[in-house]
Amino acid sequence: MPCVISSPSTDSGKTTLSLLISCWAFSKGIKIQTFKVGPDYLDQQQLSSIGQPICRNLDIFLSGEEWVQESFFKHSLKYEFSLIEGAMGLFDGLGSTTYSSTANISKLLNAPVIFIVNARGQVASLLATVRGFRDFDSELSISGIIFNNVNSDRHKKLIEEVFKNEAIEILGFLPSDSKITLNKADLGLISPLDNGTEIDVEYFANFAERNLDVFSLIKFLKSPQKKILNSVCFEDFKIDKCKPIAIAEDKIFHFQYPETREFLSEIGIPLISWSVFDDEEIPNEACSLIIPGGFPEKYADHISNSKKSLNSLKKFRKNGFIYAECGGMMILGDFIKDENGDNHRMTGILPFRSKKSKLTVGYRYIEGLKDTAIIKQKQLIRGHEFHYWEIENNLSELDLLKAEHQKKLSSPWKIRSWETKYKNEGYFDEKLHASWIHLHLPSSPEVAKNFIDATQTIFSKDS
Repeated sequence: MPCVISSPSTDSGKTTLSLLISCWAFSKGIKIQTFKVGPDYLDQQQLSSIGQPICRNLDIFLSGEEWVQESFFKHSLKYEFSLIEGAMGLFDGLGSTTYSSTANISKLLNAPVIFIVNARGQVASLLATVRGFRDFDSELSISGIIFNNVNSDRHKKLIEEVFKNEAIEILGFLPSDSKITLNKADLGLISPLDNGTEIDVEYFANFAERNLDVFSLIKFLKSPQKKILNSVCFEDFKIDKCKPIAIAEDKIFHFQYPETREFLSEIGIPLISWSVFDDEEIPNEACSLIIPGGFPEKYADHISNSKKSLNSLKKFRKNGFIYAECGGMMILGDFIKDENGDNHRMTGILPFRSKKSKLTVGYRYIEGLKDTAIIKQKQLIRGHEFHYWEIENNLSELDLLKAEHQKKLSSPWKIRSWETKYKNEGYFDEKLHASWIHLHLPSSPEVAKNFIDATQTIFSKDS
């Protein structure tokens, strides 16, 4: 069974280790199916960028246990080797619980844990840390360990001495090296779509071969034996006649689960890529538009000068259906205020401006307030929120006329975290849904059906 790579805390080297293993395998002509625990987009993109199969997210909170198992076995069985990269610390899940944590995934899939630990400034204390995690949950198997930031033979020998009587296999010692240090920004790793951030696959592969016991590790990467589950069936969604859906896909907007595209294609909906970065117009044949999250704040000036794209979006608003998540919603407002305080004009479809704020992050429980294109009244679904930006209403006297045109807009749902009360969030009307919330459409059949029905209704009216 393939392993889960985990650690005591975030920033311990899980992604770096996963990339080292994947690059080494790639250099040997070995395909590895990778998975990422949680609703992460950037780690997933890094693991998908080095010539290996597309990394898949495993998220119990968003998708449910059945979907996680289904996706894991469906994709891992295609290749001889697989690995799962965990999130945060091993037991960190929803709020203060272990639900939807890396440990939860490990037990659900019966996958052993390979632990990576930052050894800087520690020797005997490392043993206390590892024992604490190992003994915290007897149902979990920590089968191997790798130490990070081990920069001398003496440090290495001392650690080996401390662990000599432990029933846990040491699989490597990684020295500090700036060439394998991954660049980070506000939301985590810098996207591989940014220029100059590509992984040096050859260097990573050689580094792995020098510092990891790769031939012992490989036994923890074996894909599972064939397991038959009730395959997710999309027959109920099959569509005979449908205009295409356009999806914003470029270096600005790319926070999207690969399963979304696969699901829409599988049920018969043609998909067209649309790029704001390249200042493209939305294709005339598209009946609906998906604008996923991304980094519009980073490219605010570039977007503001993409006149063809912005004008096309304002024109599309009149007849097509727009679904926008997080950063995708930000370009529907009046302005994005950058970190220097400069306002960059957007489409003005929605009456707000976006500005930098504190981090808002976490899983969300969602309840529908009205029947909308995405959710029905009192329907309960789940989502995720992750952004450093906030929106503020922009209703000065000069905006009153605009506000009159927007009076049909309201919130589609109310949301709460595990510890807070519900609050109204987002914007919707007959032809628009915009929100900070990210959804996992393919594992939410009721939401998917609502979305497809809305698309077809608009298509039928316009036909």
